[in-house]
Amino acid sequence: MFTMIGSPMQNKNFNNQPPKIGIVGGGPGGLACGMLLAHNGFDVTLLEKREDVGGRNALLKAGNFRFDVGPTFLMMKFVLDELFKLCGRKSTDYLKFRLLDPMYQLSFPDFNILMSSNKEKMKNELNRVFPGNEKGLEHFYSRESKRYQKIMRNLYRDYSSLLSYLSPKLIAALPSLFFSGSIYDNLGRYFEDERLRICFTFQSKYLGMSPWECPAAFTMIPFVEHEFGIYHVIGGLNQISKAMATVIEEEGGTVLTNREVEKIVTRGRTANGIQLKGGDTVWFDELVVNADFGYAMTKLIKPALLSKYSPNNIRKKRFSCSTFMMYLGVNKKYTAPHHNIIIAEDYRANLDDIYSGSLSKEYSFYMQNASVTDDTLAPPGKATIYLLVPVPNNFSQIDWGREKEAFTENLLEAVEKRTPMDDIRDHIEVEEIITPYQWEHDYNVYEGATFNLAHNLSQMLYFRPHNRFEELKNLYLVGGGTHPGSGLPTIYISGLVTARLIMKKYGLQATKSRNAHACSHF
Repeated sequence: MFTMIGSPMQNKNFNNQPPKIGIVGGGPGGLACGMLLAHNGFDVTLLEKREDVGGRNALLKAGNFRFDVGPTFLMMKFVLDELFKLCGRKSTDYLKFRLLDPMYQLSFPDFNILMSSNKEKMKNELNRVFPGNEKGLEHFYSRESKRYQKIMRNLYRDYSSLLSYLSPKLIAALPSLFFSGSIYDNLGRYFEDERLRICFTFQSKYLGMSPWECPAAFTMIPFVEHEFGIYHVIGGLNQISKAMATVIEEEGGTVLTNREVEKIVTRGRTANGIQLKGGDTVWFDELVVNADFGYAMTKLIKPALLSKYSPNNIRKKRFSCSTFMMYLGVNKKYTAPHHNIIIAEDYRANLDDIYSGSLSKEYSFYMQNASVTDDTLAPPGKATIYLLVPVPNNFSQIDWGREKEAFTENLLEAVEKRTPMDDIRDHIEVEEIITPYQWEHDYNVYEGATFNLAHNLSQMLYFRPHNRFEELKNLYLVGGGTHPGSGLPTIYISGLVTARLIMKKYGLQATKSRNAHACSHF
């Protein structure tokens, strides 16, 4: 039996009982969708397998140290602000934000560069490291701003039908979405130096592609970083998930943790319930799946009900890389910037290894030293160090039980060699590791592909799994495996798009936000 915390507000469009919405998984997409539906009077119940909500955006505790499990960059903060506004709230009443300047430091073998959303600082830094490229930076800001305006407003659309492409706004944006070349090629319009292009394209590997093949439209990602900045949330980005769950409960919805969903229950081709681990079945009018897309298709739905997304067809999809994660609690403070990206000497060879399924001997990695910004994460005088290495997903069949120890030592050696933390092994108090194997088996991430389906042109917009699931009625998707894609801001948008579809089905019009940045259709 479920216990209700309060009761959903009554909506005049509902006769007696508000529709019951079941949300499978408490990641950021499910939480975003649940917030908006609960605010508009739906009877929302969200079920999360783990002890805390958030999924890959949850809290990880190790002794007296606190870490984000996954995302540590909050960009496009205005999307999150919009979500709270649509629920009649302010994000700042729930969360404390800190704009980071510099955003992050990029470390090449022979130099470092600090990337800033302050245009004057960024211009001066380019003049210091790459003199003569200042005009290219100005052209980058100008041209990509226009492209961003065209693309962004179309991320909020539903692409359940090819007729979606007949929208005048989308037609106007198509040249920006599908213009030829890669993100690396596009950056060549502004910068000649290969290393400088890498400074603006390293994000592409998190989309499942190298910058030499990632569609040029994704130049939008470095643009929004530089235009709107990157934020840290005091306590970690996991606090966003907790705040969103709080809003759902304030609106009368129910958030239940330690509830593992074993399968989606159907009658014919209509999804109308979930079966919990232990056998209990709970019925709903509509179901929203926030579980990892590949996992949901291969584990939660009977294979006989699936055609387009059958387990065999899922294996043919292109998925992102995985990540090797290391969370260190250390008894020393370090002076490294909050975010650090360390670039391998042969960056392209490292990426080729990742996508060919091999482990590189020398690799790029990300290091977060959040304690320089946030003193809530570790005891006084101590610090949290977060390490992420992009590695092949589990299609590679790498045996992480065998590779884990050596990989850990190599990573710590690289940290001591390439960062100011040249004595980190002497100061480790606690250590937690998540390998690609653990992503798959502990976090239900299909083949350990941490960033979900890749974002090649054949897996975008209409060609990405739809927010209104194609193969079963009353079933909807949110998260990185559906439109518009992976990354916190776009996952929030997936929740908004899906909530709008459900509201429209019941004759409701979502409240419009006045957020000029978001350009949404709400």
